[in-house]
Amino acid sequence: MNIVTTLSVNEKKQNDLMSLFKNEAFHFFSNAVEPTGELKEADVVVTYGDDITPEMIKIAEKLKWIMVMSAGVDKLPFQEIKKRNILVTNVRGIHKIPMAEYTMGMMLQVSKHLQQVTEQEKSHEWKRLSMNELYQKNVCIIGVGAIGGQIAKLCKAFGMNTYGINTSGKEVEFVDEVGTMDRLEEFLAHADFVVSILPSTQDTKYLLTKRHFQLMQETSIFINIGRGDVIQESVLLEVLNEKLIGHAILDVFENEPLAKDHPFWGMDNVTVTPHISSITSRYLPRAFAIFEENLRTFKSGGKTLINQVNVDRGY
Repeated sequence: MNIVTTLSVNEKKQNDLMSLFKNEAFHFFSNAVEPTGELKEADVVVTYGDDITPEMIKIAEKLKWIMVMSAGVDKLPFQEIKKRNILVTNVRGIHKIPMAEYTMGMMLQVSKHLQQVTEQEKSHEWKRLSMNELYQKNVCIIGVGAIGGQIAKLCKAFGMNTYGINTSGKEVEFVDEVGTMDRLEEFLAHADFVVSILPSTQDTKYLLTKRHFQLMQETSIFINIGRGDVIQESVLLEVLNEKLIGHAILDVFENEPLAKDHPFWGMDNVTVTPHISSITSRYLPRAFAIFEENLRTFKSGGKTLINQVNVDRGY
């Protein structure tokens, strides 16, 4: 079996994989190199997902499985993948701890004015600020699942009230109340924090409109760690310029990387981070653990792999 990677894999991990799967032929590349020759013979491609093009699918005549080392699969050419009946899996679920910690860190940063405190320290300015508490604040988590459940768990440690939106309305541990999209406006109206973890699909693109932010409080904090196209950036700019909410913490954007001259960079009521909420030193070890388990199943002819993606729905 020929396995091609299009993401950077360090030498130790390469040796580990070749030792674990001695009968398989690994071809290690990175995004900077298009493995055209090896791709033609590839049975499996391991990728972050953003470098796979329709042309690459055509070249990979023997391709049976794409392992995406990320939760987001929205950039894959699903039309070509579906035609070939290629299996797709991802690493959904490994992000819940780092993304929940990021979310809590940002809630605390805004509530405790930590950016301003840092600036005052640099300028040797002794100015006591009136800080806010997370205690008894309301958080609405849009797209609540594994990640949202972990966020809710940490929120509960701070004594917060948790509300969640998902497609089924199914209960999630540590979430006080769960509803479907028809309850979104109700939850937004009393939310102090709104966290979007939605993926990018036909159903979620531009789901949030200006009206949703008009329903929120002027002090509400919007945190987007899902995908940037849940709201049009031009609409979000209007919301922030009109100060309909207190602050936006944005880790994802419609177009990445965010342009250096984008207005978000200079806005006092916006915190920009470069799509890092899930990235820690433990990211790839967790991702490769899923890949290795799936590879064992795939080799043995098993039909049920971890995190199999529905190619019709795109997630």
